[in-house]
Amino acid sequence: MRTRTVRPAHSAEPTSTQPTATCYGAVRHDLDLHNTVLDLIKSMCFHTGGVLRLQGIGPGLVTAVPGSLVSRNYEAGVVDLRFVRPGTVTVRIPQDEQTYTITVVVIS
Repeated sequence: MRTRTVRPAHSAEPTSTQPTATCYGAVRHDLDLHNTVLDLIKSMCFHTGGVLRLQGIGPGLVTAVPGSLVSRNYEAGVVDLRFVRPGTVTVRIPQDEQTYTITVVVIS
């Protein structure tokens, strides 16, 4: 009598070592406004201290409300929005005769 060893099929796929959280830490996230489809970005999440860097826009065009949650800086076509307190910030970015809105949730 012959015996046969049956081994289970190996179907496990490699697991990613990337974090699965949907919230950025206290890091800088760059958006090149010339190469980003803003229609696809409706919301973001950062930890306090995180920075949203918008590249390729003129001075005074980007708004962030309420301003008490954000520290703003502009230099040479780049707007840095540093999120300094927890809360929800509405960021408005005018581009191509349209204004795009990104809701940013800031956690501590």
